[in-house]
Amino acid sequence: MATAARYLAASVFFLAVTFSHGQEYPAKPVRLVAAEAGGGGDVAARLIAQGMAGGLGQPVIVDNRGGAAGMIAAQTVARAAPDGYTLLIYSGTVWILPFLRSNVPYDPVKDFLPITLAVNAPNILVVHPSLPVKSVKDLITLARSKPGMLNYGTTGPGSTSHLATELFKAMAGVDIVTISYKGTSIALNDLIRGQLQLMFTSPGGAMAHINSGRMRALAVTTLKPSVLLPGLPTVAGTGLPGYESSANLAMFAPAKTSGAILSRLNLEAVRVLGGTEVKEKLLVAGWEVVGSTAEQLTAIMASDMAKIGKLIRDKGIRAE
Repeated sequence: MATAARYLAASVFFLAVTFSHGQEYPAKPVRLVAAEAGGGGDVAARLIAQGMAGGLGQPVIVDNRGGAAGMIAAQTVARAAPDGYTLLIYSGTVWILPFLRSNVPYDPVKDFLPITLAVNAPNILVVHPSLPVKSVKDLITLARSKPGMLNYGTTGPGSTSHLATELFKAMAGVDIVTISYKGTSIALNDLIRGQLQLMFTSPGGAMAHINSGRMRALAVTTLKPSVLLPGLPTVAGTGLPGYESSANLAMFAPAKTSGAILSRLNLEAVRVLGGTEVKEKLLVAGWEVVGSTAEQLTAIMASDMAKIGKLIRDKGIRAE
């Protein structure tokens, strides 16, 4: 009985200390390390940071660390103290980059703990209006009949548009030639001029051209139709079952951050993302709200790393 009493007393003490520490966090501003200023990811990060500050009772400061395909931002957080005061919000580049480069100074699984998949956005498959296709099925049929005769634009090896197209090619069994560009707008201009036949790109840069008839939209790359592009079918549902590719933004803490802090951060982030005003502003910026659990983000990462990692290895894609 004495032993049981001592065990009970120790348990109560442990819970009290844990609760106390949980209540003390945060006691100072939180830093949210994000991509370069001005992009879609930065807009989303600032909306989320502003909302979380109210719930946490401390400022949440966005620290833009662009460059090196996300390595600088990720390394900054990987090396930070696991106390909940330095967090990362970045795209799936964080967990895909180690497959593309040999000099990545962090391990996406060992160096971080997931908080939430905050938002995602589809790519959109567009073609030049002269191409005699009206659906994904039509495009696959045409590409199979003309191997190596169609081309597509991309913003470089390992970019979202590149990996989306290479995944499409692999799953459809088609041979489409890659043309690399230094920027999306340059590639889109060549598509308008008819020098490119097709491209996977973000909706933001393409919608004006689609609405004017200078290019034709065939489908979105998410598994489900997107509220960003109402009425547009999915690649998976119109010719290539199982196909999925999207841009996303996820939040992480350094490895060894306590479970209590991770739970608090997930709670606050998901609360913010569930707000009507934030959802509307994110839609304007080109994002759909997800607000996942940490476990769901872990599963998404594992699936993405297995699928895209295999694609990168099979195709020999490098982004050194």
